[in-house]
Amino acid sequence: MTPITDVSTRLASDGAVRITPSWRSWDGAQGGYVAALALTAMRDDLTGRTGEHPPVRTLGAHFLAPVDERPLRFTATALREGRRTSMSSVTAVQDGATVLTGSAVFGRGGAGPAYGDLTAPAVPGPGACPPLTLPRDLAAFAAHLDIRPATDARPLGGGERAELLAWMRFIDRRSLDAERLVVLADALPPALFALWTAPRPVPTAEMTVHFTDALDVAPAEGWALVRIRTEHAGSGWVIDDSAIWSTAGRLLALARQARAVRNGARDAHAD
Repeated sequence: MTPITDVSTRLASDGAVRITPSWRSWDGAQGGYVAALALTAMRDDLTGRTGEHPPVRTLGAHFLAPVDERPLRFTATALREGRRTSMSSVTAVQDGATVLTGSAVFGRGGAGPAYGDLTAPAVPGPGACPPLTLPRDLAAFAAHLDIRPATDARPLGGGERAELLAWMRFIDRRSLDAERLVVLADALPPALFALWTAPRPVPTAEMTVHFTDALDVAPAEGWALVRIRTEHAGSGWVIDDSAIWSTAGRLLALARQARAVRNGARDAHAD
């Protein structure tokens, strides 16, 4: 089977894909990429059954084990189908073991209030920000991305605040649909890296992404401004929140991750 290198590529009829090493992060494939493939599986299943393609509103994923280059099979199941809202679940299996479970809510647009209270930070544009290269041995997937920090904070920079902010786009400048936003939501290092001076694994156990109506008509184009910050850390667990804005300052997605802090480079559980 031809390896998938694009999160928008349709899955094979049996739901099996191979993730190339270029998407590796620590001890397995980047969690955001695997979650994006799970979303694709649920979306394709919904479209195949109903002929419709409603926007996704929420994606949730539980990472049970690292994913490698072996065949990965997704099974999507319809949980609810309504006139406005549909819900699906998905399971990903590799070599007989479940490595991911997840769910998604798809919702058609309609009349309703408009409100926004999370404005994009005022930072220089991507053209004025220097590129950042993440270590390929820890984040091979970053070769697919153009990452440009928008503040002085850097991974392993020994800063005073657990927050990273950067402009991002895919190297091939592809448009930003929901699947690609999932990848970007997991692309920056854990926000605690802004405080540390030496790396350690902080794998994601659970990730939830909420999408705004900005994608209802068409994917976003160009750069995205991505911010990740640690809301709380304690007892070896971390809560990271991410926000993604368009170049026009429109909020595209919000994400939250529950992460476990590990002791060594080979002690990672997922992601």
